[in-house]
Amino acid sequence: MSANRLINRYNWQQEDWPHFTFSLETVEDSLLLFAEKLGRVSGILAGLPEEIQQNVVIDSLLSEAMKTSEIEGEYPNRKDVLSSIRKNLGLQDSPVHLKDKSAAGLGELMTDVRSTYTKPLTEEKLFAWHKMLLGENKKLVAGQWRTHKEPMLVISGTIGKEKVHYEAPPSSKVSKEMKRFIQWFNDTAPDGKHELKKAPIRAAIAHLYFESIHPFEDGNGRIGRAIAEKALAQTMGRPIVLSLSKTIEANKNSYYASLENAQRSNEITPWIEYFVQTVLTAQSEVEIQIEFILKKTQFFDRFHEQLNDRQMVVVRRMLEEGTKGFEGGMNAKKYMGLTGTSKATATRDLQHLLEIGAFVLAGNAGGRSTSYQVNV
Repeated sequence: MSANRLINRYNWQQEDWPHFTFSLETVEDSLLLFAEKLGRVSGILAGLPEEIQQNVVIDSLLSEAMKTSEIEGEYPNRKDVLSSIRKNLGLQDSPVHLKDKSAAGLGELMTDVRSTYTKPLTEEKLFAWHKMLLGENKKLVAGQWRTHKEPMLVISGTIGKEKVHYEAPPSSKVSKEMKRFIQWFNDTAPDGKHELKKAPIRAAIAHLYFESIHPFEDGNGRIGRAIAEKALAQTMGRPIVLSLSKTIEANKNSYYASLENAQRSNEITPWIEYFVQTVLTAQSEVEIQIEFILKKTQFFDRFHEQLNDRQMVVVRRMLEEGTKGFEGGMNAKKYMGLTGTSKATATRDLQHLLEIGAFVLAGNAGGRSTSYQVNV
């Protein structure tokens, strides 16, 4: 791609970079609603037992860890990510061996973003996050800005039919650009020289700004979303219990299209509108998630003495899927796979769960099509 074709094509090539302009007129109601929902969720959490508050935090971190990876087409071991989160929160009773080393780093990243939200952003912290995320990747040097001379392109499509969505600043400019970004981030923090008091707006700009520089060889999306969550928590003055990535992953084509459009101009009103709505949706999902966790707690209070070890394993695995339910429902074949038991025992266990009200029918009653969901 010739230099002439690149002139003023992307935001960082334009004279007003990185001075973003935008209007808040269309998002004022959404910002007010976000503040209301945030206050309501904070009030609900404050009134819950400590164990349930802890479960809400863990569920939020786990969801963010899994979905921020899935956006990039990666699927870490859920159990290992959960163990890593619990370990880094100081909740693991005994040492555990994690087979999935990337899952271990991902869990460490999520908890570190949460525990250090009040601290300024630094180059050293970004490098540390990068090492957490990619420390086991032998193909890349983790913990440093990219240095390759080839253009950093965001592309899609098969070989020979690639589509270039974005070209980031050359590697030679990354160090200078990141120093300016870090300065901007800290200046817009609470009590900073240019404080931005509306958390979703600061998070929106921080994410776009970072993604536009694209400073790392790999991991930019995941670290960029971590930066957005840090911006939210820091500006709100409290750790957040929502998952931006869960909301983004539910419609990631819209995310990529909005980001690509925003990287063509430094007038970013459409990006602000997209991001504020994403944060608002994520906040709404927190309310649903808290309600679900309360229902899970009530379920186990009611049934834990009536379930054998096999049934408990199956129920816990099904509830891991959250509010969407266990895909396809539970049947005898899946039950056998999860517990290693016989078909006769699986059928008897499932019938017992139905009889006591722990399960409800989810498919056609009778025959091979019979399936069940947890009755929460």
